[in-house]
Amino acid sequence: MKCMFLTVPTLLTWARIVAIPLILGVFYVPDQWALSMQQRNLIATVLFVVFALTDWLDGYLARKLNQTSAFGAFLDPVADKFLICASMLVLVHLNRADVFVALIIIGREIAISALREWMAQIGATRSVAVHMLGKVKTAVQMTAIPFLLFDGVLLGLVHTGPIGQVLIWASAVLTVWSMVYYLKRALPEIRAKVR
Repeated sequence: MKCMFLTVPTLLTWARIVAIPLILGVFYVPDQWALSMQQRNLIATVLFVVFALTDWLDGYLARKLNQTSAFGAFLDPVADKFLICASMLVLVHLNRADVFVALIIIGREIAISALREWMAQIGATRSVAVHMLGKVKTAVQMTAIPFLLFDGVLLGLVHTGPIGQVLIWASAVLTVWSMVYYLKRALPEIRAKVR
């Protein structure tokens, strides 16, 4: 039996976690490397996009190769959260994202992860199962972040910074909306256990 930690889909999921120090490192390499900010932005953007695409690819391959597992189902959203939260912190450090937005996004991830953990303990995981709203929220975040990382003029036409700002604020709204949705779904179970 093949180890669930070493299947192709799981390795792709691990790659998203490995990507974090690479994306962060681009902005902290020594000055001797003579990388301009534009070059750093481009490298970080390409790394983020390549590794973000593994989010779709690992799920597709898991189904195609019949390599779905409970561990993969656990690791996949964890990898997404790590990648998004680390990237948000970099963007705040670079003054490309508002601290308030980062707090909303990171705070929601912690709150919903804790809620899911508790719901699992009381046997009510179905009430906080991943919903389309959460997937849309993640897709908008995964689109906004590379726009903000690039922070320049794409193909001589598109100013990515302002578009990224609109998208990241939209993702913050979706973040709150999805959190409220999950809390409302969990509320009956919480009330039943508190009584």
